[in-house]
Amino acid sequence: MNHRTGTEVGAHFGLPHSPCLLARPVRTAGFSVTRLEWRLNGDTSRLASLPPDDAYFLMLYLDDAHHCEVAADGSESDLRRFRQGSVCLVDLTHGACIRLFSDLDSLAFHLPRELFREVAEFSDAPKATGLRCRRGEDDAVMHNLGAALLPLFEEQGSSHAPVLQHIAIAICAHLLHAYGDFSGEPGSGTACLSVWQEKAAKDFMIDHFADRFPMAAAASAAGLSGREFIEGFKRATGQTPQRWLMRYRIARAKQYLAERSLALEAIATRCGFTDENSFTKAFRRVTGTTPSAWQARWIPDAKDRAIAASTACEGRSVSEP
Repeated sequence: MNHRTGTEVGAHFGLPHSPCLLARPVRTAGFSVTRLEWRLNGDTSRLASLPPDDAYFLMLYLDDAHHCEVAADGSESDLRRFRQGSVCLVDLTHGACIRLFSDLDSLAFHLPRELFREVAEFSDAPKATGLRCRRGEDDAVMHNLGAALLPLFEEQGSSHAPVLQHIAIAICAHLLHAYGDFSGEPGSGTACLSVWQEKAAKDFMIDHFADRFPMAAAASAAGLSGREFIEGFKRATGQTPQRWLMRYRIARAKQYLAERSLALEAIATRCGFTDENSFTKAFRRVTGTTPSAWQARWIPDAKDRAIAASTACEGRSVSEP
């Protein structure tokens, strides 16, 4: 476990000297996270290609980025925006390739399948058969865990090893909880949304989270009828779009509460609630406590936030944004 250049992940992005943190969190399987900082500098685009591997690749965007996917035959998907704080989770069984059309500031994680098996045995994380790929998923837990990792890139030596191990386990446990693939379990037979339909619907809800809009508008963004959308969204995420939106609104409210710069009534309005009373009731329903009580015990230190987030994610079967 040391701080050294990311000669593998970084090199695939044309950044062979990117700093990389390495750990073996449980037994023999490795964990790596690379800080990728690339500037367009007049270029129109840059191609990044990852070879096939028995692993997953996770990108946590520290700033907005724009890129498309490149298929094995060279065809390219539509250009898409990936928000700050969102993640992309990719199965590397057949490799992966993207073309960047913007600057890139991110954390890139290389996560072997064996590591998830070890973490599942080590902790109470679910024994999933794999992970469901994500594209531009807003993930507040990963955002906090990533914030806890950033200071470690500035440290020298092995003093950060225990913290890195803890965060690595927390990341794997969270991913198993939030994106575990249980497709082998009995289901309703309803088709899931494609990753791009899911992203389009979520992007619409995020863009309008402070507004009161009919769910048919989110369905339209995904190109589906209302019923198809609700059933497909629930099958893909484990929750209805209404519940997902409510949890997103509560997550945004937590950000405002942590900043301590707005009154509860103002936070309620900014997060799409009709008044402070409805906000308080919804917040209690989702978190089990009131906004004021949550704010009073907020932990401002990034590492402590990561520990708190990992403890929470290890104790639930569905992730809370």
